[in-house]
Amino acid sequence: MTENAPASSPLNEGVPPVNSHGGHGRSGSRAALAVGAIGIVFGDIGTSPLYAFRETFSGAASIAIDRMHVLGVVSLIFWSMLLVVAIQYVTILMRADNKGQGGSLALVALLSRHVGKTKYAWLVVLLGVFATSLFYGDSMITPAISVLSAVEGLTVVDEGLSSYVIPIALVLLVFLFVLQRRGTAKVGALFAPVMIVWFLTLAGLGLNQIIQNPDILWALNPYYAVMFFVTDGFIAFLAMGAVVLAVTGSEALYSDMGHFGRGPMRLSWFGFVMPCLLLNYFGQGAMIAGLPSEQAAEVVKNPFFLLASEEFRLPLVILATVATFIASQAVISGAFSITHQAMQLGFMPRLSIRHTSETEAGQIYIPVVNWALMVAVIILVLTFQTSSNLASAYGIAVTGAVTIDTLLMGVLFVGVWKWKWWYAAPVVIFFLIIDGAYFAANLFKVPDGGWFPLVVGLIAFTLLTTWARGRKLMRDRMSETALPIEIFAKSAKNSATRVPGTAIFMASQTAGVPSALLHNIKHNKVLHERVVILTVLIADAPYVDPEERCEYHDLGDGFYRAILHYGFMEETDVPQGLKKMQRCGGEFDMMHTSFFLSRQTLLASDKPGMPIWREKVFAWMLRNAATAMDFFRLPTNRVVELGSQVEI
Repeated sequence: MTENAPASSPLNEGVPPVNSHGGHGRSGSRAALAVGAIGIVFGDIGTSPLYAFRETFSGAASIAIDRMHVLGVVSLIFWSMLLVVAIQYVTILMRADNKGQGGSLALVALLSRHVGKTKYAWLVVLLGVFATSLFYGDSMITPAISVLSAVEGLTVVDEGLSSYVIPIALVLLVFLFVLQRRGTAKVGALFAPVMIVWFLTLAGLGLNQIIQNPDILWALNPYYAVMFFVTDGFIAFLAMGAVVLAVTGSEALYSDMGHFGRGPMRLSWFGFVMPCLLLNYFGQGAMIAGLPSEQAAEVVKNPFFLLASEEFRLPLVILATVATFIASQAVISGAFSITHQAMQLGFMPRLSIRHTSETEAGQIYIPVVNWALMVAVIILVLTFQTSSNLASAYGIAVTGAVTIDTLLMGVLFVGVWKWKWWYAAPVVIFFLIIDGAYFAANLFKVPDGGWFPLVVGLIAFTLLTTWARGRKLMRDRMSETALPIEIFAKSAKNSATRVPGTAIFMASQTAGVPSALLHNIKHNKVLHERVVILTVLIADAPYVDPEERCEYHDLGDGFYRAILHYGFMEETDVPQGLKKMQRCGGEFDMMHTSFFLSRQTLLASDKPGMPIWREKVFAWMLRNAATAMDFFRLPTNRVVELGSQVEI
């Protein structure tokens, strides 16, 4: 019952000034928002020191453990974090906010407003949808590898505890997903203090080692990263597949921009998070570089927990477990948010959504997504067993999404910011070489587990595009036989008995007569005194001005056409919207208002549309979609559903 607003709609005009913080309904000072962002946004990238440095040396690349290689790896981590996270995402892409919101879908919606009528617009949409699809694979792996890597710290405390690692990790993960339906409003207040302690701990542990071996600071010089490639060639290239683990979560920073605004997030990143992370990575490098080769080979198997003295390792394991728990929570919440955006923009069927906070509209819980993620995470832990094995599957989804964002960034420069192509091309090519190299290095992980996020992404991409294509075909078939409402209103006023009350017929189109209205007259032979044909339009902007929420047209003889406009981040509460629409012949009294919904049944046909297997997939998705009654929050005792058949 939802449609994307047309590109020419006035609701879609205007881009916020580049110095706006964006977002919707945020309150609080810049510093308070920056502190809140530390607790919610930076968990994924903030827990990477648990495994990123370790995997670079102990992974498949087989890098020698000596001063030159340690300096090369640390230098590569530093410059990757600076170029990919700090410059590409935090500095450049965070300027590309869609009225405060970030992320691949929000960026695609922004680009569509400016290049939607060009012949390449479909490619922009497909790239954005594929980047979103890859996020689902990432959201499955992140909780598994994060929690597992933290719990594995127990083996550093006592090797005899190794048999308890997987059971403890599974219990924590199951508890994490069970907790979702209760929401995070109550425990969310603890996130920022815990993560601040975590980042300070990272900085303290790293600084202690740097003081003991300040020679590691030479890694700030890119010469050592370059010499790493000159000396080792292909081995160094393969090592990039592990180094990229240090910047996982960069795309999530862009996606979460709407919650806190780019100003506070930049303050958090440059003023606190990035320095703490770099101190820890340099500290791990300093510790390894200061050890004899044989001892270094043993320590590099789990260097993070060995940064702490023996008496502090168990508290560090507990703190790391809590930090990874919070990081996983943020990724799961991100999956809920992305799914909600996809539903509103027409790439996914309606799913049951529960709001877990009475004050924060953005805190939602989607049961289907939650349980699907939980099953996938449990399977991953039981299949891969260790965080090192999971690292082989991790990274390819992130680097794929980052590479796609780089391509979309090029469209942004030329199509939206109106840069000359000779200015835009060098910037895009520069980042494309970096991001493309990381993606290419991760392709070598495909046989060892990298296939998993690719398969998940391909399945998600197929479902998203099938739903979008099927809806378009279904709308086209229905519009072919649609009767103009003006003609219907004149002919129906004398052919049916008028009864007291209001009837609202939900329609996906802003023209024609909905099938529920035709079936109601055919079978019941009555019309209410006031008949309203209501369409909900979803704009390609995150929020719509409340003053432009309602639109109506008086068709005469008690017939009205009404439109409610919502942004793709807003809740489509139809009864609440109708309270503000008092122009369709008076106020809407829910006790005297009936809602009529159309439920379509698809029939196979010989008409050219989609392959038969995609038609079956679309029909399955349509059957299992949540009802419009739930999605639009209609009163359950005032809804009538009438079925119809459609060939696509």
